[in-house]
Amino acid sequence: MSDPARLVLASTSPYRRELLARLQLPFDTVRPEVDETALDGETPTALALRLAVAKAAAVAALRPDARVIGSDQVADFGGAAMGKPGGRAAAIAQLEAMSGSSVAFRTAVAVASGGAVTSALDTTLVHFRRLGRAEIERYVDLEQPFDCAGSFKSEGLGITLFDAIESRDPTALVGLPLLETIRLLRESGLALP
Repeated sequence: MSDPARLVLASTSPYRRELLARLQLPFDTVRPEVDETALDGETPTALALRLAVAKAAAVAALRPDARVIGSDQVADFGGAAMGKPGGRAAAIAQLEAMSGSSVAFRTAVAVASGGAVTSALDTTLVHFRRLGRAEIERYVDLEQPFDCAGSFKSEGLGITLFDAIESRDPTALVGLPLLETIRLLRESGLALP
């Protein structure tokens, strides 16, 4: 199967959609119906990988003719998973907790094709500068990062919160590690430039 039109992103995230569009391949998006609750004792790395695979597999069951890309990102703060804040108070609390600290963002991607699922993980280390309450509130009110793991948008104003970012793939922090995605798609037989 080499028809790029049979590429499906198992996500309705606008961030992932924008990143995948960079590859200039036609694709559909389908919302994966996956419970994202962490299992007891599950590490952030294991959670990100499990959810990426589950999302790809769930949509592949609906679209067995397609290559399906699933992805998930988990903020790993001292070994604990930090999810999407969902609202202002939680976003402020997350940013206050991370102020002056380093957080590892585990971004997993999986490709389901022909009944097989392969996956990969990228880790980006974000070093937050010391943040005052007023600047955190100002940032949260301006950007409203309530749907983002770690309560920031690195592609926007969130970049002002950091001292440094360590990454081999800058797209991973936004939500879809394109370097690993491209590798997995090629391994599945998709011809890419």
